[in-house]
Amino acid sequence: QVQVVESGGGLVQAGGSLRLSCAVSGSSLSINLMGWYRQAPGKQRELVAIITSRYSSKYEDAVRGRFTISRDNAKNTVYLQMNSLKPEDTAVYYCNAITVTGGYSYWGQGTQVTVSS
Repeated sequence: QVQVVESGGGLVQAGGSLRLSCAVSGSSLSINLMGWYRQAPGKQRELVAIITSRYSSKYEDAVRGRFTISRDNAKNTVYLQMNSLKPEDTAVYYCNAITVTGGYSYWGQGTQVTVSS
């Protein structure tokens, strides 16, 4: 059974930093895309950043230059370094992993990030 476990959320003041981690285990298939999404209250879930197994990455415009996504393929782990946090970054952050073969998509349970002004 595939497990996707996020960690690292919390409460931080505006201008501060947090680092999220997400570990994927139990998959017999190689992981291709890994990404972070977020969902604020009353809003739809949106893409924050994604990274391929070859370390090519993309960012949502609002976080580009402040957030950095990285991954460790050997550990099936993806990270999100969040700097210069703003109150509008407050949301539940979800990790997503998609396999190379079959395109199976797996989600974590989410981790809360709260940025106070």
